[in-house]
Formats: sequence, C-alpha cells, structure tokens
Amino acid sequence: MKAMVIEGGFGLKNLKIEERPRPEPGPGQVLVQMRAASLNYRDLMTVQGSYNPKQPLPLVPCSDGVGHVAALGAGVTRLSVGDRVCPIFCQNWIDGPPTRDGLRSTLGGPLDGTLAEWMVVNAEGLVVPPASLSDLECAALPCAGVTAWTALFTEGELRPGQTVLVLGTGGVSLFALQLAKARGARVILTSSSEEKLERAKALGADEVLNYLEHERWGRVVREMTSGRGVDHVVEVGGAGTLEESLQATAIGGRIAVIGVLSGLKAQVPVTSILMGYIRLQGVLVGPRASFEALCAFMSEHSLKPVLGAVFPFAEARAGFELMSRGGHFGKIALKF
Repeated sequence: MKAMVIEGGFGLKNLKIEERPRPEPGPGQVLVQMRAASLNYRDLMTVQGSYNPKQPLPLVPCSDGVGHVAALGAGVTRLSVGDRVCPIFCQNWIDGPPTRDGLRSTLGGPLDGTLAEWMVVNAEGLVVPPASLSDLECAALPCAGVTAWTALFTEGELRPGQTVLVLGTGGVSLFALQLAKARGARVILTSSSEEKLERAKALGADEVLNYLEHERWGRVVREMTSGRGVDHVVEVGGAGTLEESLQATAIGGRIAVIGVLSGLKAQVPVTSILMGYIRLQGVLVGPRASFEALCAFMSEHSLKPVLGAVFPFAEARAGFELMSRGGHFGKIALKF
C-alpha cells in the first residue's frame, strides 16, 4: 500500500510516498480502506516540526479521514464490513472528560495518521458519518467539526439568541459559523480578506469585520453589540489575538482557546478575565460521543462542510503549501 510519510527529518521537503505492507486487524481492531483525508493546521505544524519537535519519525501525518471497513478483527461487533467510517482524533477518548491516556492517543502524532491507503484502527475509535455527505465532506468532520461542536455545545452550552465571534475562515471557524447559525445564534466573523468576508456572509454570518482595517477590533466588536460584547469567542488565533478577544467578550462570556495561528505565548491581561468574569476553555477536539452528536445535528439541519480546495492524495504537499499561505476558505481535502 502507499502511505505519505515524514521521514529523514521535518519539513515539507521530507514528506514523501512510500510502499508499506498492508496491515491486518488484530482482536478488537478494524481494517479501513481510506477514501479521503483533510488537513488541519496541527498537521502542518507536525510536518514542519513545530508542533512536537521530539516526535519520533517516520510518521504518517494527518488526523482527519474517511474510509470503508474492509475486514474485522476477532470480537468486533459494533461495525460491519462495508460500513463507511471516520477514525476519531483521540482514539482512546470515547466519552466523558478527557484523560491523560485519551489525549495521548491522537492520530497524526504520536500515532500514525490517515494519509495511508489502509489503516488498522480500534473498533471503538470509529464513527459512522452522515450518509448524506460525500467522502470528501466526511473527511472534514473528525477534528474541525468536533472542535467547533465542543467549543460551542459541549463546553459552551450555546443558546439561541446568543452572539458568537468567529475568527477567520478556516475549517473550525466555518464549522462554528454553520453550527451557531443552525442553533439560532448571531455570528460576527473576522478576516483580512474582503472576498472571504463576502463568502462568509453568504454562509450566514450576520456581521463581518476586516481586522486589518481595525487594529483594536475587539472594541469594534463591542460597538457591534451595543457595548455588551459577545457571549462566545471561537479563538483560533492564539497569542496574537487573545487580548482583542478578551476585549470583545461580554461579562460572563466564554472564550474557546483552540488555535495558535498567531503565536504560542501571550501576556494575558488577567484583570480583564477577573473583572469580566470570563471563562477561558482550552479545546482539543473532543470524544467519540461529541463526534456522534455532531453527526446527528448536521443530519437534522442538513449541514455540509465547506471544502475550500481538493488535491489528489499524491499532491498532499501542495495542499500543505496552500495552508501555509493561508489561501484556503474552509477545509483542504485530499482524494485517494
């Protein structure tokens, strides 16, 4: 079988296709023939070596994907041959709060990920996605979709009529936009691209804001909410945007800290958190139960992931290069 592997050192130049023996499932495992995958910013950082410089190599990268069950190991009863399935990000996190063991069982590092024609996965670490979605759309769900769900529903307890601030137009951000609108929330979205802002409005964003035109955009968001601030922030920027997100948040609001697009370390204005009674919640995707809840909600509301670009499996490097330039809108997918 063919697998995309980081080998000989980090960097996109070291991402290459190699031939490997097709794996066989053991007891409690499932053999999956992969059909599609999608990219996350974590995957790019992993390939570049900035996510975990101590990650042992070689490694098959990427965490998102979809395929069909080709064979069952002994004792597997919850799935059947032919089922379409998505591996979950944290293979040992099925339900409930996170554990150290669960958060160490992640695909695409430290475990081999989804950029291989065949995968062996624990039967408990798979979800059947909505039948109404294409393979490419299903491949967008496991990380970005579940992260947005966890931020707004599991942890955020989003209610109709609340206001959500979404930063950017990547995979998590556009899932958050769609989920929030389906829930009956008001959504404000930021970007540096007027074209992307217009596309976001077409998807349902109530207000949009070009942050390049407003250095203190947190204050502008407050003005958009008559001085109150937003109830939820989907914070994918990290160090470079957190202070403005705090400025934009209402008293008692929540900030889901998800991404590090603008940096890893920040000087946090603690008084803003204290005086604003603001909750900062770190979000690392979520358990299988959240994935299953996301699928049910998307089916109920006929939602489809936004695919910004599709590349053949063999051109995965080009997909990563597009992500590194920030030129995508929604998810970058790979077709096997």
